[in-house]
Amino acid sequence: MIRDSKQPIKVPAKAAGKASIKKAPGNKASSGKLEHASKPSAEAAAGKAVPAKRPKGVIAVAPPGFRRERALIKRGIWPVAGCDEAGRGPLAGPVVAAAVVLDPKRVPKGLDDSKRLTAEKREALFEEICATAQVSVVYASPERINRDNILRASLWALTRAVHALPEMPRHVFVDGRDRLATKCDCEAVIGGDGLIASIAAASIIAKVSRDRLMCRLAEQCPGYGFEQHKGYGVPEHLDALARLGPTVHHRRFFAPVAAAWQRIEGATPPPIRDLFAPSAGIEAAV
Repeated sequence: MIRDSKQPIKVPAKAAGKASIKKAPGNKASSGKLEHASKPSAEAAAGKAVPAKRPKGVIAVAPPGFRRERALIKRGIWPVAGCDEAGRGPLAGPVVAAAVVLDPKRVPKGLDDSKRLTAEKREALFEEICATAQVSVVYASPERINRDNILRASLWALTRAVHALPEMPRHVFVDGRDRLATKCDCEAVIGGDGLIASIAAASIIAKVSRDRLMCRLAEQCPGYGFEQHKGYGVPEHLDALARLGPTVHHRRFFAPVAAAWQRIEGATPPPIRDLFAPSAGIEAAV
């Protein structure tokens, strides 16, 4: 039966005993409103913490796993390495690449993309990874970045990091879209630092290594704030470039640095190849 919405709703006697009817003063339209007292859950009644419900539309991100490495181990392929770099975007400092072979029996808990971790968590994981895994780190200097461009310098450092491991891996996962010219099989995985444990470990090693270096450079070059922004082009860094000019640690062909040199020298720096040239011919570059 369809009830007219204008007609008052009659509450059965039994239902009325379970609900309190509250009339808002001076508001006739609310005369039929029911307010049910919320009954606490068993957990709340017992004084236990009640887990919060996940908001609608929020997707939980699973941490990187060791599944792909174990699949290769089952096929008899070992060692398996992950590699990643830190510092492609900054205006100053080197780009740092790391390669890591995790111990399958001692994979550190809490591995994740270094960008999703706090500085304290990265430092703690850095120490644990170094204590339990094979690790190598390679720095590509600003001079190499100026000469080769940032992409080629990054790939050079990543390749050298793989070859610098104590034992040459048989398979390597690299974060990004570019495969490396290594002596072993190389698999490029876009977003790999959030998917594969070995790459996540390498991202942490590279990030912490570079951050520590930039803090040391801050002592040599006071006033630029390297210890805070790690060389990225934040407003404080751009202001320091305008006041103090670029240092030898700045990447000459990055636009803000090139503009600073132009103000000093009154000339545009010499041209350089496309900073993001296609990866064809990378093997010759390394």
